[in-house]
Amino acid sequence: MKQPVGRRRRIRWLAYVRAWRSWSVLEGLVGTILITAGSLTPAYLPLNSPWWSRLNEAGLRGSTWRIVGTLLVLVGVGLLVDSWLRLRPGREPRDLTAEPLPKHARRCFKHLPGIRAGLHPWAVLGVWGLPFLLAPPIFSHDAYSYAAQGWLLENGISPYEGYPGLLPGAFADQVAQEWRYTKTPYGPLALVVQHGIVHLTGDNPYWSSVFMRVPALLGVIAIGLLLSRVARRVGRDPHFAAWFSTLNPILVVDFIGGAHNDALMMGLVVIGLWIACMTSWSWAIGAVLVGGAAAVKQPAFMVAVALPLIRHPMASWHPRHLFPALGRTVGSLTISVAVFSGISWASGLGFGWYHAVNVPGMVLTVSPFTLVGMGVRMVLGAFGAHQAAAAVIPISQAIGMLVGVFLLVVMAVRLLPRKPLSFLALGFLAVALCAPALHSWYVLWGALLLSLIDEAVRFVRPAVWTTVIMLSFDAVNLSWRNSAAALGVALVLVLAARLVWHEHSLGQGWTHKDVHVPHPTRSIDC
Repeated sequence: MKQPVGRRRRIRWLAYVRAWRSWSVLEGLVGTILITAGSLTPAYLPLNSPWWSRLNEAGLRGSTWRIVGTLLVLVGVGLLVDSWLRLRPGREPRDLTAEPLPKHARRCFKHLPGIRAGLHPWAVLGVWGLPFLLAPPIFSHDAYSYAAQGWLLENGISPYEGYPGLLPGAFADQVAQEWRYTKTPYGPLALVVQHGIVHLTGDNPYWSSVFMRVPALLGVIAIGLLLSRVARRVGRDPHFAAWFSTLNPILVVDFIGGAHNDALMMGLVVIGLWIACMTSWSWAIGAVLVGGAAAVKQPAFMVAVALPLIRHPMASWHPRHLFPALGRTVGSLTISVAVFSGISWASGLGFGWYHAVNVPGMVLTVSPFTLVGMGVRMVLGAFGAHQAAAAVIPISQAIGMLVGVFLLVVMAVRLLPRKPLSFLALGFLAVALCAPALHSWYVLWGALLLSLIDEAVRFVRPAVWTTVIMLSFDAVNLSWRNSAAALGVALVLVLAARLVWHEHSLGQGWTHKDVHVPHPTRSIDC
C-alpha cells in the first residue's frame, strides 16, 4: 500500500529525529566525535597537513599529545562498538521502547527494512558519520594517495606509468613514504573520479583528500538504502542485515571516515545485486554495475559469476541444468569484462594497473600468512639462518595465495551453483585473508554480504571480535607506525573487550529464532 509522498517524507524525518533521541545512537556519535578529535592530533596527521600550524600555535605537539590522540581514538572505537551492540535487533533500545510511534507510522516502521524501535540504518549512519564529513582521512592515508594520483592525471601523467613522487610538492608530501614512489593498482574509474575531485577542488591537496569522501559516501548511501532490501528479496531478515552489515563500525570508520574507494566498489556491487534480484534477466543490468565496480577495484569481478544464479540456482549437475546456468554465468562475466574494458578505453588509461598488482603486498600487514612468515623468520633468525629467514615471508605469502585459490575453487564447486551469495561472502573473505596484504576494509567486502546467507547468525561473535581487533590495530598502528606493538595492544584490548562485553552484550546472543525471515516477495512502499 503506497502512502502519499508527503507522509513518506514525514516518516523519513521521524526516523532521523528518533535516531537523535536515542541514547544508544548518541553513544556512537560521541565515539565518532572522539575519533575525529584524535585524528586532529600529531598521532594521525601527515607531516604537511595544514592542521600542523594550528597545533603548533596551541602547543599540541610531542609524544604526549600523540598518546592523548591515540587514547581518544581507542575510547571512541570502544563507544562506537558498544553502541553498535546495543542497537542489534532483539535488544530494543530502552530509551525508545517506552515511546510509542505515531499511529500512521507504526505499519511503515514495522515492515521497512531497518533495525528495531523505528531506527533505520540511513538515519543512524547519518548521525554517526556527521563528525567525519569534513575531518581529515581517518585511520589511513590512502585518501592522500588518491589525491596525488588525481594530481598526476591533472598534469597529464598516468598513475599507471608515474608515481606521486614524480611531482614533488604538497600532493606528494602528504602521501605515506612507502607509497610515494609506487604505481597504482586501482581501476580506471577510480582514477577518473580522483582526477575529477582534484580538478573541482582547485588543485588543493588537503581538500582534495577530504573530498575523496564524496564517492565513498555515495557507496555508503547505496549500501544503507539497498542492502537490507536485497536481504528481503532473497528471504533473509532485513533487520539483521541493516544492523550486522550496514551499521558495522568498520564501515563507519573506514568507508565514511577513511574515504576508501572500496566503499564505491561495494556500493555498485550492492546495486548490482539488488537489480539482479528483480527479474529473470535483470542480472544482465547488474553485470553492467559490477563491471563499473571492477573498474574501481578489480575484486568485484567475482560478483559477476554469481549474479545469474541468485534467482536461478542450479537444481542439479544434470546437463539440462548445468549448461543454461553456465551460459548465463559466462554471459554475466562477459558483460562485466566488456564494461570494464570500455571504461579503460574511454578513460585513455588502459590496463596498466596489471603491472602494479603486487604493490599492496610490498608493506607487511597483519595478513595471516604474513604473520606466519614473520614468526618463522624470527625463529630462523634466532638460530642464525639469516639467508633462509629473508625468503620466508615471500614463500609464506605465495602459499597463502595458493590456499586462497584452492578455497575459491572448492567454494565454486560446492557453493556457487546453489548458494551464490554464500560463495560471494565467504569467497571475498577467503581472498582478503589469504592475500599478501590485509586491511580492515578488505574484510568488509565479505562481511557486508554475510547477512545475506543462511549461516549469518554464526558469524555474529566472530564479527564483533574481528571488528574490535582490526579497528584497535588500525588506531595504534597508524599513530605509532609499529605493527608489532599495534598488534600486541590490539590483542590486549580484545581480551579486555571480551571481559567487558561478553556478558553485557553478547550473553543474550543471537539464536536462529531471533531472526525473523519475511516473505521474499512481500514489500510495502512507505
